[in-house]
Order: sequence, then C-alpha cells, then structure tokens
Amino acid sequence: MINNAHHFGLSDLHQMRGRVGRSNKKAFCYFITPPYSAMTDEARKRMTALEQFSDLGSGIHIAMKDLEIRGAGDLLGGEQSGFINEIGFETYQKILAEAIEELKEKEFKELYKDQLSKKKVFTRDTVVDTDFELRFPEDYINSVTQRLQCYTELNELSKEEEFSVFENNLIDRFGALPQSARDLLECAKLKLKAAELGLERVVLKNQRMIGYFIQDQQSPFYQTPIFQNIIQVVQTQGGGQIKLKEKQTKNGLRLLLTVEKIPTVSTALSHLRLLLQNG
Repeated sequence: MINNAHHFGLSDLHQMRGRVGRSNKKAFCYFITPPYSAMTDEARKRMTALEQFSDLGSGIHIAMKDLEIRGAGDLLGGEQSGFINEIGFETYQKILAEAIEELKEKEFKELYKDQLSKKKVFTRDTVVDTDFELRFPEDYINSVTQRLQCYTELNELSKEEEFSVFENNLIDRFGALPQSARDLLECAKLKLKAAELGLERVVLKNQRMIGYFIQDQQSPFYQTPIFQNIIQVVQTQGGGQIKLKEKQTKNGLRLLLTVEKIPTVSTALSHLRLLLQNG
C-alpha cells in the first residue's frame, strides 16, 4: 500500500507496482491518494496514466506518457527537464521540422536540389472543420485504449495503400465500419489531399466545402503545376459548382476554393482528387 501516491513520479509508481506478485503468486498494489479535485493537474495525469496502462507490456506507454507530462527538456541544450520553452514536445518537433525544411530550401538548396525537385507539399498541417460525425463509436471499439491506439495509427497514415490496409485491419478486428468511422477515414484522406493542394484550412459544413489556400501570396506554390491544374479544372470542369474567389481578411486578400453540393465526406474527397489530376 502506497500512501500519498500522488507525490511519487510516474515511473516510480509503475516500478513499485511491477514488484508486486511473482509467478503463481497473486498480489495487489494499492495507491492511496486524496480526491482528484485536491490533486495538482500533473498528479491527476500521472494517476490516470497508471489506470489506463495497467496491462503487461505497458512500460513503453508509461514512458511516453511520463515524457509528455514532464516535458522533454531542451534537446539541444543543457536542460534535461521541463517543457521546451513552454511549447511542448510535439510542437517543438513541428517547428524543428519546418526549420530544417526552410534551411534545405534556402541556405542549402544546392545540396538538396534533387530532393527539392520532387513534388513538394507546401502545407503540412491542414485544419479540417466539419459538422459530420467523425469517430470510432464506443459500441464499435469498446476499449478506450484500443480506440486511442486506432486514432493514433490513423493520424500517422500518409499513403492511399496504408489506408486500405488500416481499413481492412479494422474490419477484420471489429467488423463492418459504421458510417461515422468510414467518414473519419475519408476525412483523414481528405486532409492529406488538401495539404497537397495548398489548402491550409478546409470547412465542410451545410453541404458546402470551402478551402483556404496558403496565406502568403508570394509562396512558390502559386507557380506550381498543381495550382495551374486547379485553375484549369475550375475553368473547364467546374460547371459553376467549383469556384475560386478572393476574400478580404485582416491579413489581406485570401484565395478561397468553394465547392457546392457536398452531401458526404466522400463527395468532397472526390472533388479534391479531381483537382489533383495531372497536377
């Protein structure tokens, strides 16, 4: 029995819990804490992580959760704990990746000219705002842990064939996909296609899709074959349903893509695929 367990570190508690019971000897480890409302935010996260990851082999999940709670420290400096300049590990990774890409494109472009000559994605983190129900329902995937793992795996997919394998695995494990799960997969594909099209944000509501192109009007994206193809498709195949227009914002003019009559996520995805053809 561990009194005031909320004062211990996550790895300490996990280690002590693992020392209880051996072979055919069954035993229990009890953590005694005050109510959650009386704990600090970090203490609550530690205790919740111990509840969530209690199965055999959960050590890696505990370690990653501990890293998330305490922060990764300054990876390029002497500080070994705390959040990286208060921005968090994931945000730090994104900023670092963007800085590396910028260096490749500018200061070291001669060294990476072969890599830069390939098709480039100008938008890495497209935001999708929609009124469709996108989720794995509780009655489809009962376990909270498994649902979180599925969301994490889905977020890491980046190719069409990977989505097919992921979908087949879901059907094999949990059965036929409900509509909300199918729409979730289609929306993940839509997000990737939107990034290829230079859309920083996509609003999918009221049977209408609005895509916000890159804010920087001087971006080299506007000189790419992909953007030229978008213009050509709108002019020749849009039929009034697909339009390009400019909107005045506080940061200046913003180019928008609007598509009418979008009853499903799949319909929106098919329009983005059309815009990418030959681009």
